[in-house]
Amino acid sequence: MTQDGFRPLYHPAGHDEELRAALQDLRTGRWVAMRDLLDATPDWALWTQRTQVLAAVAAGSDTVRAWQVEEPGSPLVAVMLCRVAVERALRAHRERHHRTQELWFAAWEACRVAAQTAPADPVPWVCLLALSRLDERQQLDEHRAAPPGPMLFPGPWGLLAQADRRDPHNREAYQRMLQFAYGRRASPRLSEAVDFSQWASTSAPAGSPLKVMPLQVRVERYRRVNGQERALDLHWVTEDAVRDARRALHDWFDLAPARTRALPDLCHLAHALWGAQLFTEAARVFEALGPYYTTQPWCFRTRDAGDTELAEEVFLRARSRCLAAARRE
Repeated sequence: MTQDGFRPLYHPAGHDEELRAALQDLRTGRWVAMRDLLDATPDWALWTQRTQVLAAVAAGSDTVRAWQVEEPGSPLVAVMLCRVAVERALRAHRERHHRTQELWFAAWEACRVAAQTAPADPVPWVCLLALSRLDERQQLDEHRAAPPGPMLFPGPWGLLAQADRRDPHNREAYQRMLQFAYGRRASPRLSEAVDFSQWASTSAPAGSPLKVMPLQVRVERYRRVNGQERALDLHWVTEDAVRDARRALHDWFDLAPARTRALPDLCHLAHALWGAQLFTEAARVFEALGPYYTTQPWCFRTRDAGDTELAEEVFLRARSRCLAAARRE
């Protein structure tokens, strides 16, 4: 907490007040608010984000199944069943649960049904991209397709293309592809992830959240080399780091509508600008965050990435430094 009493909040809904209300109902086992919210969601970007957040909560209950009983055949239900099944499979994989294979197959089948029920929806294809991480040896043909350009890796490019046809440059689709790149054993030094992030960023139109992706890969590289343990850390003030931070500010933050800015992207941008010592520019992003934040990437600037209190301290220190600089100008 700062001297003025400010303390950041983490909430998966962030600035989306309608989503926050639906989540509150969902946690009590009610699905009507979720159905109404999704039915009124105006675009694929927001739809993708809302279904992902809702599924993270719904995966711990049978609420979506209860909804299906009342409204069988609904495309909304099909997509949420797909989302929930994928969330459960990914959790089982992270925990090395013995049911991972079974849940993976169930999730794949749910994606297939959702893709047939809602053929214009990018989410079933985004979910198939998420499941590609479970195929660690890339044994399935669809997970080792030839890339669309040089310097890129074999992977689930066909799935990404399907998502792109329905919602070009869908944020989560490209995030899932980035996670796939992180997991490839052929790229322990992140070279493939770096190449992919630069390709995605430069290919995306102005205002796209993909402009932030190189900043995320820079954080991952820092995490893997234990950068916080170095006596003198110049990782964030190199010429290319400053360039990427400025580019994300001007090509994404300055052009994207405020409602479309995801909290993780805002935090990565604020973190990059602060690290690059562009304090007044970072202050604008901290102001856009308002009362919210995410523990990443701030937790990776500590010696214990699992300590949320330390992550909050780093965030508050950076925020205070940048807002103070902005006030002096």
